[in-house]
Amino acid sequence: MAAFRLQISMSLDGCVAGPEQSLDDPLGIGGEQLHEWAVPLAAFREIHGQEGGEVNPSDSVLREATANIGATVMGRNMFGPVRGPWLADAPWEGWWGKNPPFHHPVFVVTHHAREPLTLEGGTTFHFVTDFEDAMMRAAKAAPDRDVAVAGGASLVRQALAGKWIEVMDLHVVSILLGRGERIFDGSADLRAFRLVRTIHAPTVTHYSFIRS
Repeated sequence: MAAFRLQISMSLDGCVAGPEQSLDDPLGIGGEQLHEWAVPLAAFREIHGQEGGEVNPSDSVLREATANIGATVMGRNMFGPVRGPWLADAPWEGWWGKNPPFHHPVFVVTHHAREPLTLEGGTTFHFVTDFEDAMMRAAKAAPDRDVAVAGGASLVRQALAGKWIEVMDLHVVSILLGRGERIFDGSADLRAFRLVRTIHAPTVTHYSFIRS
């Protein structure tokens, strides 16, 4: 049966995105810094069809986190911070171009239904109006592999509150954002998570938790 895995970067003060997210600043003010540890890595470049890149302790962490993923669930805000109904004449197709790095089904939780969007490389975005339905459909789409639970913060909070997450990889970056989006605000009981590994790398520390 699929395991639901959360892997997400956050600041020392718990923000997974900066404030004032927009089309021009999708991760909010200062939010791009949360992913600077990953972008130069060989594993990251490989996922995005590029060659070269750095190899340090974070490289193996990223390879492990993205291995054996058969489906992804994300929120509308991660797919693209465009609010309201989809534009009929030029519907948003995501941040990743014609060949997104997923190469498996992606279930986007949104208030606005839309026909599936199939792009190159085996990625199909399914737009689902019910959170639990999206989670169950993702598990069905990846019966022998894991399901990645991606951002945004609201979707992650729902997944934690509903006790869907079984593996949680937190990439804590050595910055302070002061304000922004947080995943641990809310009513989720996190006491069932047990720390199983800590890896220190340049500018980031990787913490792996499993639900007992």
